[in-house]
Amino acid sequence: MNDPRDILKTLVGFDTTSRNSNLDLIDWVEAYLADLGARTERIASGDGRKANLHAVLGPEEDGGIVLSGHTDVVPVDGQDWSCDPFELTAREGRLYGRGTCDMKGFIACALAAAPGFAKAKLKKPVHFAFSYDEEVGCLGAPAMIRAMMAGSPRPRLAIVGEPTNMQVVTGHKGLFSMHVELHGKEAHSSRVNDGACAVTHAVPLMNFLYEEAQKLKDAAPADSPFDPPYGTLTIGQMGGGTAVNILAKQAWFFWLMRPAPWDDAPDIARRLREKAVEIEARMRESAPEARVSVTQRSDVPPLKPEADGEAEHLARQLTGDNATRTVSYGTEAGQFQEAGLSVVVCGPGSIEQAHQGDEFIEESQIEACMSFLGKLEKRLAG
Repeated sequence: MNDPRDILKTLVGFDTTSRNSNLDLIDWVEAYLADLGARTERIASGDGRKANLHAVLGPEEDGGIVLSGHTDVVPVDGQDWSCDPFELTAREGRLYGRGTCDMKGFIACALAAAPGFAKAKLKKPVHFAFSYDEEVGCLGAPAMIRAMMAGSPRPRLAIVGEPTNMQVVTGHKGLFSMHVELHGKEAHSSRVNDGACAVTHAVPLMNFLYEEAQKLKDAAPADSPFDPPYGTLTIGQMGGGTAVNILAKQAWFFWLMRPAPWDDAPDIARRLREKAVEIEARMRESAPEARVSVTQRSDVPPLKPEADGEAEHLARQLTGDNATRTVSYGTEAGQFQEAGLSVVVCGPGSIEQAHQGDEFIEESQIEACMSFLGKLEKRLAG
């Protein structure tokens, strides 16, 4: 095995903030795995600025295991850092840098373990699945997963290495988000019948979502394993208008839902669209050109706990962790599960360090992940 710290230093050095390209990192990782004999495939974004990477080590046999991680990181803008966020810094048993925890630490461990996988006489292959734009809605993974499942060999299990302190997570909430934009007509605020105020007409749409959020809270079962125990719905951004005495020509807002497995996000979206049609008709009574658009940004399914899940069984054997555990954040695990794979989330680091200034991962977590992957190698070769 190679030293995961050296690999992590290289990975952190690539600024793969979601607004940037990740191609330099993908170039490096693809060359690294190709040198080990991996069969590699890129699945590019529509504009070609980004790419997923799927690589396989081992026999051309169905039933292998996916090691999945995302290559993008969140911005450092406005955060307080005591070191260069894109240069790995070791201090008192911790490794600092953007993405060390979320989730280049796991990718570094997977790559460090790759030489062992390459040399071992594996009975089932290992699939490396590294995606783009997870942080802005898991946008890259679906195309990669479709390509993996349409090709050969097809995997059977997936381990998504998001930070869980190397504990086994079998369920998480989803992620569903939409952009709502209203176009009205400007007029003097005393002449409400001469225009249509986009901000004013946005209010009932936002109120609809506010009321739906309360319904989600009331619908949570008593034995919910999540914290908070219900699906959540929030309006995170909004804007519009020019001045307080002008009917606003434009208004917009983004809303995001983290549905629990029992929630129906598409149904809420459908009813919001119906409400938007009503609001648009009301605006057109005084402004025929008015319009309301509702655009879906992301729809990441929850990870549903599996009864006697094969991935869960394997991960528990490798970690010795027998606790029942769910998380409230979303990952690509639900997308793998939707494609028919058995999936768990298990990776090094704590989610409490993710997205923070001075993000770090404990070196002990790197060591624990390497031990996990070493046991996985023996299992696949046994």
